[in-house]
Amino acid sequence: MSLLEVHDIHTYYGKIHALKGLSIRVEVGQIVTLIGGNGAGKTTTLNTICGITPAAQGRVVFDGQDITRLPAHEIVRRGIIHAPEGRKIFSRLTVRENLEMGAFARNDTDKIARDMDYVYERFPRLKERITQLGGTLSGGEQQMLAIGRAMMASPKVLLLDEPSMGLAPKLVEEIFNVIDYLNRENGTTILLVEQNATKALSIAAQGYVLQTGLITHSGTGEALQHDPAVIEAYLGGH
Repeated sequence: MSLLEVHDIHTYYGKIHALKGLSIRVEVGQIVTLIGGNGAGKTTTLNTICGITPAAQGRVVFDGQDITRLPAHEIVRRGIIHAPEGRKIFSRLTVRENLEMGAFARNDTDKIARDMDYVYERFPRLKERITQLGGTLSGGEQQMLAIGRAMMASPKVLLLDEPSMGLAPKLVEEIFNVIDYLNRENGTTILLVEQNATKALSIAAQGYVLQTGLITHSGTGEALQHDPAVIEAYLGGH
């Protein structure tokens, strides 16, 4: 069953035609990844889905409802939660306050407390730094906080934009383990934008390759890992 469907989306930045008839599907419980080079339209796709950069044409359908023209805050309330590129945490708030901000649209107090404990369980370093200001955390810790804040919103679909960017290899492995865990153990549906195509395809049920606003390849994560054109362009040619 498709939880999120993007149909023939066209998105512009001024006169720049960023997405040119893009269509993707995300099934319930899947990890779906978008890979492609810089400027391919990956971040624009996420921004269009969550209402930050509205589509000029086409439709975004979530849980059977057309959400194309909804404002971003209403899309959040529907359950599409975005952890943006560059983390964008609240640098002057503490770790705990950042996580509380993730739950701003919720009023189920007991469940919020349980979700907070769950985030600390998944990211023990955040619990160790609970009163520390977000801006003083390391890059890896800030990424953990960004994902944790998104988890606090109780997402039906989690949009992750470049979660491994700028991280050391050990932390990249840790972040991907958490993403995989959230999907397998928590059942979280995830749409993942990631430059590390090898890691992204290794955990994805489905993948799409974007090039200048167009889907050029699609298939299972495993199939794309063995596609000669994808290997040559995105997986280091081997």
